[in-house]
Amino acid sequence: MATYKDAGVDIAAGDEFVRQIKPIVRETFSPEVLSDIGHFGAFFDASFPEYKHPVLVSSVDGVGTKVKLAAIMHRYDTVGQDLVNHCVNDIAVCGAKPLYFLDYYASGKLEPKASVEIVKGFAKACKENGCSLIGGETAEMPAVYDEGDFDLAGAIVGVVEKDKIIRGDRIEKGDLLVGMASTGLHTNGFSLARTALLGKYVVDSYVMELGKTLGEELLSIHRSYYPTIQALMAQIDVHGFSHITGGGIVGNTMRIVPKGLSLKIDWKSWIVPHIFALIQTAGVVPDEDMRKTFNLGIGCIAIVSPKAVDRAMAIMFGNGERPSVIGEVV
Repeated sequence: MATYKDAGVDIAAGDEFVRQIKPIVRETFSPEVLSDIGHFGAFFDASFPEYKHPVLVSSVDGVGTKVKLAAIMHRYDTVGQDLVNHCVNDIAVCGAKPLYFLDYYASGKLEPKASVEIVKGFAKACKENGCSLIGGETAEMPAVYDEGDFDLAGAIVGVVEKDKIIRGDRIEKGDLLVGMASTGLHTNGFSLARTALLGKYVVDSYVMELGKTLGEELLSIHRSYYPTIQALMAQIDVHGFSHITGGGIVGNTMRIVPKGLSLKIDWKSWIVPHIFALIQTAGVVPDEDMRKTFNLGIGCIAIVSPKAVDRAMAIMFGNGERPSVIGEVV
């Protein structure tokens, strides 16, 4: 006789996990959430009386092989925040306000303690970004993932006034790129980082230049730029925003630059965090690969006219940013 548990899937553990996360998730609910955890679908009131022409903006993403590092370190309290903030940034640069988030969490074997830590990360970031964690899926798949391995993905929905959508179509020659600092690698480039570093270091190696262990640095949380983006939109005319993820500064920013225009980046205009020099040196990584793979210390870019740049930088400073003019549109 074979049971589902014998096959590696523990339904009772899944039920216990849901019981533990319910109060955590409920803390993120806004008044627009019309359902509790456990329904087949999640309900959200889509009336937007404060908007003349509301447009929904959605995105889906993951945190890549950063989850492998979290599993190696047995630390699960950051990757959930990474995922939410990454998704929030992707719609925030379009001008949107995040409304709700849904997650997909798959593992080889459901470990309740680790799983609850991950959901706590989702909830923490959702509360910080003012959005609701309204649903998700937890899958135990022993034939796909080894025990201890897991993966995360998330989907987010936000709203923006139609005439406030930021597409980049008003970007023009002479506009300046104002970069906002990243908190390390964020959620991109970990396959290259692990290949370069883990042959020469172990995750609990203390690195003097970092002021912390290598693992602590690599698990630094992918930060949210939503508050700064909203502050800029409320006070100046921003021509475009880019969220710097896989593809680097040029690859991501060119996604919104109109045809016929290009970018001139001053690669020496900001201080590149030491973690990137560590990766490049340890792995003998060419400059071109570094620039295409990593954010190199710039996690988000606002594109503004030269007349607006001083005001933009003042707003960023007021929001705790360390902005740098890193290039221009040519």
